[in-house]
Amino acid sequence: MTCGGCVSSITRVLQALDGVAKAEVSLEKKCAVVAYDPAKVGLDQLKRSVEDAGFEVAA
Repeated sequence: MTCGGCVSSITRVLQALDGVAKAEVSLEKKCAVVAYDPAKVGLDQLKRSVEDAGFEVAA
């Protein structure tokens, strides 16, 4: 992530997933905190969605 547009894009991608209640993305910390229902969406799907949007996921 390099700008506010990146933050908006990642937030939008995560919040579009069924089962995601809230996504908070921080440019300064270069991280995202996601509240989600693991019965509906898994961690792998969250990561894959961010990567499919063109962003790198670390850990």
